[in-house]
Amino acid sequence: MAEAPGSDEEPAGTSGWVPQGARGSLTRNAPLAKLVWFKSGGAADWLFEPADIEDLTSFLSALEPGTPVMALGLGSNLIIRDGGVPGVVVRLGKPFAGVEVKRDCVIECGGGAPGILVASQARDAGIAGLEFLRGIPGTVGGFVRMNGGAYGREVADVLIDCDVVLPDGNSINLPVSDLDYTYRHSRLPEGAIVVSARFQGTKGDPAEIGAEMDRIAEARENSQPLRTKTGGSTFKNPPPESSGGQKAWQLVDAAGCRGLKKGDAQVSEKHANFLINTGDATSGDIEGLGEEVRRRVSEATGVALEWEIQRVGRP
Repeated sequence: MAEAPGSDEEPAGTSGWVPQGARGSLTRNAPLAKLVWFKSGGAADWLFEPADIEDLTSFLSALEPGTPVMALGLGSNLIIRDGGVPGVVVRLGKPFAGVEVKRDCVIECGGGAPGILVASQARDAGIAGLEFLRGIPGTVGGFVRMNGGAYGREVADVLIDCDVVLPDGNSINLPVSDLDYTYRHSRLPEGAIVVSARFQGTKGDPAEIGAEMDRIAEARENSQPLRTKTGGSTFKNPPPESSGGQKAWQLVDAAGCRGLKKGDAQVSEKHANFLINTGDATSGDIEGLGEEVRRRVSEATGVALEWEIQRVGRP
């Protein structure tokens, strides 16, 4: 574990005093580009990978009040800006990636568990209704926060409750009703870290569940630029009443943006609602390209696209 200095040794650019004594990995000025799908962006003032839930809560409770805290999962739907991320980035690793089958078709998952693992465990247990998680390229913590969804279903349809650690180290349990889910949005408190969640499925046939998961995997492979440096769906699909029923990718196409470039950032030719890093694009290039797409779509169609990708950190 990297040693954390006292407040009198705080490095330039660091937000808040960071406590010593954590059992997990604690790194200052930690590069984040390698941890996100776009492979771009700056460093975290501090990157903390806790050893377990007790390590996480004690670390956060000892932070200087007001220190920014951000959870990082697989980095699949995220732009880390080039100036880096202030405060502490918390990355939940293997200790938080467990998946356990409970009674009555309930699946309990750690906040760091990937969606594909949750769906696979449910399949093996004959639990249906969670197949769509196979199509969400992220971890439980991320898609609980964002009400992640794919192929006609979303987290709000299956979540029972979640356990959350707040930036001050306090733990709370939130039932799904408290999250006030809407499309790709929840009322989860800022800086809160989802450490576990429970999902409700139904009894099903493992072979049929597996076939549906295979269908989802094939559909993603055929329609999305999965083998590139990308960030997943860039913009939210707008309400049908404002877009005439057109989805985000159709509006991007209508504005002539498919294939549009800014430096090494490009609108994917394969799926117009995906941005890709074709080489050494900066996060500024990627975000700037997205803003140019929004501008052109607004001019061409009158629809103001909203970002689905999260953009964090200093410009």
